[in-house]
Amino acid sequence: MTRPDAGLQPERTRLAWRRTTLACSVTAVLALRQALRGSGSPLEITGVAVIALVWVAFLRVAHLRIRQLAAARPAALSPRVATGAAACTVALAVFAMALVL
Repeated sequence: MTRPDAGLQPERTRLAWRRTTLACSVTAVLALRQALRGSGSPLEITGVAVIALVWVAFLRVAHLRIRQLAAARPAALSPRVATGAAACTVALAVFAMALVL
């Protein structure tokens, strides 16, 4: 017996990756905005550069996964991609908090 929604799981996962990408983008934009309102110290400029690089890295990982999920039988998420996505998310949160404090 097959589940009636078995083919929808990749679609739901793809939508979850899109939501996570949107949340990550909002976090990056808010952190960048906060940093740019600061004094313009070298530390803040470095923070802005790091936030931008981490955000771009996350966008790349998410885009690759979303493309993989478009296949009829998507491949399983590799540990390397999962670790990269988690590291980018945690790094953005840490940098955003550091800029706010």
